[in-house]
Amino acid sequence: MGSLRRHVACSVVCVAIASSIWPAIAGELGFPFDRELMLDAAPMRGSKRVPILEIAANGAASIDLWCNSVRGKANVGDGSITIMPESAVAGQCAPEQRSVDENLLAALVQVTNWRRRGDVIELIGTTTLRFRLVTN
Repeated sequence: MGSLRRHVACSVVCVAIASSIWPAIAGELGFPFDRELMLDAAPMRGSKRVPILEIAANGAASIDLWCNSVRGKANVGDGSITIMPESAVAGQCAPEQRSVDENLLAALVQVTNWRRRGDVIELIGTTTLRFRLVTN
């Protein structure tokens, strides 16, 4: 009878530990809505700016490119994503920055899937774009 109690007690402890860990694991697997995602890239020469993407739970998207900023909509599902830019706020950009902005925006529009690995979010389309959660 004593070993049965130990077995039941051990099972209860294991269930308690597993149930306390599961929300943290599930949170790491879901899309990080309302969080800033920074493109995994070095700043362009002569600038400290790196593109940042933020998608709200309601689908509103904010995209800060190398020079310009764009507002839009995003549809995020289990592993799927579409990004649709709507309006842009143009900054004073050099032709090189304008070209890089256009290329990045085109790559974001072609994204169809996403995957999360810890603090890294990969947006997958014709090009895979790696973003990192901003943690400061």
